[in-house]
Amino acid sequence: MLVDRKDRNARYLISLLAIFIFATTIIYDDLSTPTFSGDSEAVNLDVNIEGYRVVYSASTADKKYFFIDFVYQRAINPNIIPHPFLDETWVIVAQRHDPENSNRTTLFEITCNAAFRNGTLRCLNSSSSLPIKAESWDMCEGEVEMLNLSRGPHDARVFYGPGIPYTIYGSNSQFTCFGQFIQDFRSLIDWGNTDFPDTKFKSATELQRPPPYGTIEKNWFVFWDQDGQIYAHYDMLPKRVFAKLEIDGSVGEDLAPQAALAGDDRCIEKYAPQVEPVEEDSPDGESIHQATNSLSVTLCKRSDPSCVPDEGNTFILTIFQYKRYYYFHSVYDPYVMLFEQKAPFKIHGISTKPFWIHGRWKPNEVRSWNQTEMFYITSMSWKSNRQKYHGYVDDVVFLGFGIEDSMTAGIDVVVGDLLMDLGHC
Repeated sequence: MLVDRKDRNARYLISLLAIFIFATTIIYDDLSTPTFSGDSEAVNLDVNIEGYRVVYSASTADKKYFFIDFVYQRAINPNIIPHPFLDETWVIVAQRHDPENSNRTTLFEITCNAAFRNGTLRCLNSSSSLPIKAESWDMCEGEVEMLNLSRGPHDARVFYGPGIPYTIYGSNSQFTCFGQFIQDFRSLIDWGNTDFPDTKFKSATELQRPPPYGTIEKNWFVFWDQDGQIYAHYDMLPKRVFAKLEIDGSVGEDLAPQAALAGDDRCIEKYAPQVEPVEEDSPDGESIHQATNSLSVTLCKRSDPSCVPDEGNTFILTIFQYKRYYYFHSVYDPYVMLFEQKAPFKIHGISTKPFWIHGRWKPNEVRSWNQTEMFYITSMSWKSNRQKYHGYVDDVVFLGFGIEDSMTAGIDVVVGDLLMDLGHC
């Protein structure tokens, strides 16, 4: 994601600090991992948030989110994908979180097989670190030069494509200070079958982008068209940037201008959240962030015999977030975007309001000022192990998210619930 210089300066210094301290203000240090959503009395208050669509769990007794427990490790920014052959089991991955170790400069993504125990998605055994290659490029200069000391993967996304799982993660780049890499996820863990076709991403491959590069690139996602061709998506708003991806990580030209001519600009102006300007020297600010991977969804029900996927009813789904940073605290509001799965990949619809995960604290329930709890959505996958990339509007998805840079959680929702306030372009 490309960001402007003013916003970058303020936020990258905070990112620098996070590399060495692994946390901003931690407000949950004195809490043990809860066993179910709603442990806090404050969460049990009725939610009446104007301007949001409240979404509810499809399985928990209280309809709120569940916690994710790595047992002996603390973690942030979780991912959940179905286990390839074990029923009621999922593979979970997250950034290891070591707030007590202020000198650590090597980052790790940890993983385990997990199942629900007493309402929490919990590791069945001790977690282990993913054997992701540590990049050693030293391209960081000036105010971000210290990031050259950072090693290892950062903020990984783990997700299914049309056939197999992948991971995209941040690390030191040969093209800029901090870039994005893609790898076949099966090459990093015991997938149960080592005899699988070479996807050309069996080893870590740095993704490239149409110029210009930002100093720190993050939150990129890939998507597949109706013919199975892979593309990379770099920026969402106010202007999209995406391009065809080659197997060596190189890309073609930016294709977004074609989508803009086909109607993207009008749709973005009509439905997208508007970023409010701030004073030039203020550390505060607002911005739009890409958040999750992509999925393909057909906008009719699997349970309907007449529902047949075609290019008129099947679209690419992703979630982006509207970030507000005030008083050294970030708040993210999630929105859904659908775009076509054929060129020019124009936007089909954008949420007219953000959605609110049931159980999230409202203003004044977690902090003394008028801000809501920070939920940062990182991943999205179909809950069933019979699904990979494609699903229907009545299928259930897992959303993985971090809470206040301190805890990991998720919620299973019917994907149609996320689309209820879609503004059609």
